[in-house]
Amino acid sequence: MSRCLSILSIQSFVSRFEDGRQEPALHCMFMSTDLLAEQFDFSAMRRKLKSWYQKHGRELPWRNLEDPYRVWISEIMLQQTTVTAVIPYYERFFKRFPDVRSLAKSDQQDVLALWEGLGYYSRARNLHKAARVIVDVHDGVFPRSAVALQTLPGIGRYTAGAIASFAMGQSAPIVEANTLRLYARLLGMTYDPRTTAGQKLLWDFAEAILPKKNAGDVNQALMDLGSLVCTPQEPDCPNCPLLNFCDAAELGKQAEIPIPKQKTKITELQDICVAIRDGNKVLLRQRQPNERWAGLWDFPRWTSQKTLPKLAVNLLPKASLEQSIIAEIRERTGYEIDHGPLAEVIKHSVTRYRIELFCFTAKKVSGRKKSNEPLEWVPLKELDDRPLSVTGRKFAKRLQSGGLF
Repeated sequence: MSRCLSILSIQSFVSRFEDGRQEPALHCMFMSTDLLAEQFDFSAMRRKLKSWYQKHGRELPWRNLEDPYRVWISEIMLQQTTVTAVIPYYERFFKRFPDVRSLAKSDQQDVLALWEGLGYYSRARNLHKAARVIVDVHDGVFPRSAVALQTLPGIGRYTAGAIASFAMGQSAPIVEANTLRLYARLLGMTYDPRTTAGQKLLWDFAEAILPKKNAGDVNQALMDLGSLVCTPQEPDCPNCPLLNFCDAAELGKQAEIPIPKQKTKITELQDICVAIRDGNKVLLRQRQPNERWAGLWDFPRWTSQKTLPKLAVNLLPKASLEQSIIAEIRERTGYEIDHGPLAEVIKHSVTRYRIELFCFTAKKVSGRKKSNEPLEWVPLKELDDRPLSVTGRKFAKRLQSGGLF
């Protein structure tokens, strides 16, 4: 019987409402750290974990640094992004912004330019905002507790715990994707760990397993164990130092725990963007705060209200589509254009959207820029200096290679 279920046997089963639906919640989800300590030999777990980490821990550029700024940047970059993808961005970022004051003094456009390609651009915008708060409010010094760190823009409980434990040596718990999976298996959680009740249990466990000193090393080891051994598919249980403490392994439920996250319903979209040329310049529009990729630049772009035919370039129908694009550009920019051909179709995904982007070229004929629109004519050769969306960058490179206008 799992430890969680053994505790359940002495506690009541209750019902609760969460997210507008009735679901079971277990009192064992709210067990205290003292009760957890009765069920797990945390001292023995830490000893085995330390021995494993000394042999197998990952060498990463932000490890073993008592610098909250570097830990903060690395943890923000690692959200929703792999370690391999982050490392080159991390290194470039610190060449440009070596400390929090240099980041605070910078223009947001410079930060977005360095972030281009990492995605989830709100992370970069919040980094910039938080750096200014640290400098303006805290005189360039990071708050010294996990609770205080969470008052900064873009810093949640996990990131605050990472900064406090890795850079400041504090006993601050962390729960992220790798440790969520590891803790859920150790606890034998056969219910959804992402519910409020499930999160409560995981955070309690994350706190209970930490020592009072050198908690950062234990947190790093737990994250590495989740990443390298307790993997989503086919975990390497025989080589896990915590195998004898794992309820999922005892129950043979490693493949079932944790319960998978509910799949997000995907919405199919077809977008149109138009690269309009006037001499050696093209028209760019800055994305606004209420739009995807806020702060970045892109060619005039919108979602088509009608399904476009998925045809090759030389078969694209003319009249109605061309006239609708000319009218849309007139409404959005104030310019009259000479419509050009379809240059390419780019397929990409953004959160819950799967987008097919139809990229056209055009030439400006007449008109004046709408005064309320964030539009700017930019020389083709200077497109590299602007932070663009991923698809905007792909299209820009095609334009710069020549032959499309």
